[in-house]
Amino acid sequence: MTLKMVIPKGKLYDKVAELLSEVGLTLIGDSRNYRPKLYGCDIEVKLLKSQNIPEMVALGQHDIGFAGMDWIMEQEADVEVLEDLGFNPVKLVSCIPEEWDWEDVKQRKIIVASEYKKIANDYLTKLGVPFKLLRAYGATEVFPPEDADMIIDNTSTGSTIRANRLKIVDTVVESSTQFIANKEILKDPAKKEQIDNLLLLMRGVMNGRKRVLLEMNCGKDTIEQVVNLLPAMRAPTVSELYNADGFAIKAAIERKLIKDLLPKLISAGATDILETPIRKAL
Repeated sequence: MTLKMVIPKGKLYDKVAELLSEVGLTLIGDSRNYRPKLYGCDIEVKLLKSQNIPEMVALGQHDIGFAGMDWIMEQEADVEVLEDLGFNPVKLVSCIPEEWDWEDVKQRKIIVASEYKKIANDYLTKLGVPFKLLRAYGATEVFPPEDADMIIDNTSTGSTIRANRLKIVDTVVESSTQFIANKEILKDPAKKEQIDNLLLLMRGVMNGRKRVLLEMNCGKDTIEQVVNLLPAMRAPTVSELYNADGFAIKAAIERKLIKDLLPKLISAGATDILETPIRKAL
């Protein structure tokens, strides 16, 4: 049974294509081809702008897709969020001109520009500041100070905000790419099984990216010290060497821990250490 998948155009396309490739599915096409082919499965793919994806999945035009949490919230899309993939992490922030005082600004009615009308409206209403909201269609940072007192926009590094002499006064929402599904489709046993299997493999890839496989040897007199240093997924695998003069140890370790762990292992007596990438961890 064919699943219908929707993928974002633009910079997220490459990240999704890479993830699918590591799952074992080959996406043939590029971000200019709106209907690329996905080989290795029974899935039909279409490309849309990120902003359109949550609503299209909610309406059932597509079964599954990839979308930022910011646009899911903005559209109040009634979709099932299956996994936070962590791609393209951004913050929606409120910004004013860098020389302005935020406490003074809050004392008067302000003009606010944003692409995110619902999120901005909810934030400003909760803040209790009188406001007039302008819908922006890109390049929101150019509005202040002549055309708006504040903007609410997304940023990953803040460099564009600083380049336009603005300062962040609040974080409104944090967002990253989500794997989503139509809720009604999940009631179809055959399609749900397909989606669950795909999700299992994607989680395996994401977990694998966070870890490496460490292999090492150590003597009988240092085995306890070495093993006690290893924060493995469960417990390290330990086997006796052929000459019975020591042990071989394997452990899947979080990648971020390796830098500090390796010197400690060597000091504890580990030798012949090998570090290997993990393609999937299930």
